[in-house]
Amino acid sequence: MRYHCVFDFYYLHVHNALISHLRSPGNSRSTYQGYTKVAKAKSRLAKLIFAQVVTQLMIAANVFVSLSKNKSLDRVLVSSLAIGFVSVVAGELGRNRSRSNFLKFYIFGSSMSILLSVAYLAMSNLSLEVRFFKILQVWRLKIAVVLLGFVVQLFAIGTAVSLVKNMAPPKRAS
Repeated sequence: MRYHCVFDFYYLHVHNALISHLRSPGNSRSTYQGYTKVAKAKSRLAKLIFAQVVTQLMIAANVFVSLSKNKSLDRVLVSSLAIGFVSVVAGELGRNRSRSNFLKFYIFGSSMSILLSVAYLAMSNLSLEVRFFKILQVWRLKIAVVLLGFVVQLFAIGTAVSLVKNMAPPKRAS
């Protein structure tokens, strides 16, 4: 058999031997299914991280609008943004490089970020007077962004926990 390049050799022999080993009756396909679960969870987590970046950018836009109106910076909201962006970077690194510690930090950090955003809304003055209709529209947008971030966070936690669980090495039988 003639090989056209090194990749032909790899694909024909090494890759096929690996797949046949993973699908062998002794492995009961559990290892192979674990790899597919991890791959699907990584793909789903990438989409959720992108959604979190979008919500973080919406919150950042809110901060810049309040700065342009010469309002004072809210420390809770700024700390929520900082923690959120750091945790999203850690989550992306953990997803790309299969680092469970980064994913655990991502779960904790992004949860703290969304909780700080909820705390910001709870501490803010929500006046519901009719003459401040423009203020109401801004508050509706803020509430919608935080609510969207909260829902995305719920799905991201479930996906990241599942990913960490499936990435962990199998436990030995005692």
